[in-house]
Amino acid sequence: MAIMVSVIRWFENRHCRQHCTSAPLKTLVKGMAVPAKSQAQQKAAGAALSAKRGETDERELKGASRSMYASMSEEQLRNVAKTKRKGKPEHAN
Repeated sequence: MAIMVSVIRWFENRHCRQHCTSAPLKTLVKGMAVPAKSQAQQKAAGAALSAKRGETDERELKGASRSMYASMSEEQLRNVAKTKRKGKPEHAN
């Protein structure tokens, strides 16, 4: 991710000033979601995704799932929720 951000910054600074708009690049970075680091994050993202799709009521969300629901798009939630739980700690440090 850090490499991608530095490449995008270089591209924006060197190339886009004169030739194009950098809006698509910013959208690309903004739309990216980091995989879940723990089983709890994956479960919270799954609950938020369910509410975002209308399968469960958003009033049932608590804690991390409520904040994920409010701050992330459905695509971002899907990317975090699809993370495999095997080998992940129950809670992140």
